[in-house]
Amino acid sequence: MTAPNLMLNCVLLLIGRAEGIWNKVSSERKFSFNYDDLIECAKGRLFGPGNARLPLPPMLMFDRITRISEKGGANGKGEVEAEFDVKPDLWFFKCHFESDPVMPGCLGMDGLWQLLGFTLGWLGGPGSGRAISVGEVKFSGQVLPTAKLLKFQLDLKRVIMRRLFMGIADGRVLCDGETVFEAKDIKVGLFANNARAEAIS
Repeated sequence: MTAPNLMLNCVLLLIGRAEGIWNKVSSERKFSFNYDDLIECAKGRLFGPGNARLPLPPMLMFDRITRISEKGGANGKGEVEAEFDVKPDLWFFKCHFESDPVMPGCLGMDGLWQLLGFTLGWLGGPGSGRAISVGEVKFSGQVLPTAKLLKFQLDLKRVIMRRLFMGIADGRVLCDGETVFEAKDIKVGLFANNARAEAIS
């Protein structure tokens, strides 16, 4: 066998092994997460020390992730959906506002940022998640104590896997099936956080 042919065979063998490893990882990857999984993420045990985490309750803005995928969505780049059970005794109804309870709109935005950060961790990105920006925000409804279910939905637009691991997505919040909040060009990045990794390892 000539040297070029030998090199080609070696390259094909390595590619085949890499594809096999990726297929195994893909088959083992979860595509939905329950509440206990989310708490594991919040404690730094789902994606590993120093990597993406969700906030603990009461700032955690969803109870489960019902669907997460690298495919589909409005842009064909992936889609994510999470659900939050609305209860009349939630902490923010007690203070926002007295005798006129309504969920703060900023919590809808934070929920979408949280979901995008989780998605970057799920994709294998290293580092702690931080919100970067949002392009456009639109309110078209409100969330009252009488509501039952919120859905947070993301359509991924782009994931940058370079020195900065960053996700860009459009998102919406639905209250009992009606869109109440929309956001365009949501951006979250992952950043090295060695101190945090050492603290929880």
